[in-house]
Amino acid sequence: VQLQASGGGLVQPGGSLRLSCTASRSILGLGTINWHRQAPEKQRELVASITRGGDTTYVDSVKGRFTVSRVAAKNTVYLQMYGLKPEDTAVYFCSGQGISGQGTQVTVSS
Repeated sequence: VQLQASGGGLVQPGGSLRLSCTASRSILGLGTINWHRQAPEKQRELVASITRGGDTTYVDSVKGRFTVSRVAAKNTVYLQMYGLKPEDTAVYFCSGQGISGQGTQVTVSS
């Protein structure tokens, strides 16, 4: 099984992006899917999760700004990000059942 994150880019503060995490097979079979981020010289941070049943959790710093969702038919989990801040700049990647894919860079800068 492979996971691939995509959708990153350069955005101005206050802007939005939608990241995608696509699995090479049934994403439901991977159970809980997590979105992580890692900024330079900082520890990896768990940003959001969605369980197989659809329950979601978020780190406090993104609550109200980020939304995680899933389209099982596309084997894809999304991370919709609004109100982006410079401190959201990081490489974002997804994981499930101990499998992590390559990340996608999000840069928030004016």
